[in-house]
Amino acid sequence: MTGLLVVTAVPAEAEAIRAGLTAPAAPNGTASPDGTASSDGTASPDVTVLPVGVGPAVAGAATARLLALAEAAGRPYRAVVSAGIAGGFVGRVAVGGTVLADRSVAADLGAESPAGFIPVEDLGMPPELLGGGRTVPADPGLLARLRAALPGATVGTVLTVSTVTGTAASTAALAERHPDAVAEAMEGYGVAVAAAQAGVPFAELRTVSNPIGPRDRSAWRMREAFAALTAAAAALQ
Repeated sequence: MTGLLVVTAVPAEAEAIRAGLTAPAAPNGTASPDGTASSDGTASPDVTVLPVGVGPAVAGAATARLLALAEAAGRPYRAVVSAGIAGGFVGRVAVGGTVLADRSVAADLGAESPAGFIPVEDLGMPPELLGGGRTVPADPGLLARLRAALPGATVGTVLTVSTVTGTAASTAALAERHPDAVAEAMEGYGVAVAAAQAGVPFAELRTVSNPIGPRDRSAWRMREAFAALTAAAAALQ
């Protein structure tokens, strides 16, 4: 069995995670057919870190491919972690903070109506057509290990959105619909569904770069979020 697969949206997130892994990088840095080494080399022999793209569709498809190739090669991954930066709900997690998802939720999978948002499960869709549902819980054992390694992390629901929240009205609506949500990102649910379909344990790890709310680039703290991601990476070993 191969080790842990960590998928990020973009290369900068993958680089931040590799920087926090203490084992030496793979010597040749070439990608194997089953995805067990990245094109930049893995930062730990037991951890593969790969950027797979932005958004739930490409992240889910790419993760599913990596899992299938590894299984076909006889070296299945033992677990998958979706990791990267995220927006955080004000008052629930601080900018620069670390978040562990107890579940990943497809927050905008549903329909609009005059009465408000309708979750897709309320539209009569059977769960089996939704990859098991709009909510995928983190693997309890994997989450427990990450919580033990990151005692200062905030634990709660991490929302997956295809459109980043950027107005006061949409922020208020999202917070009301998901009172236990602490952060939003764009890939977790897609990766979670891929892992669930493959029968592989899943978790989601995020660090917060900005408060969720009206879009304001001056409020982004990317350097702090990447530094926090590097610090949190040690928990993945």
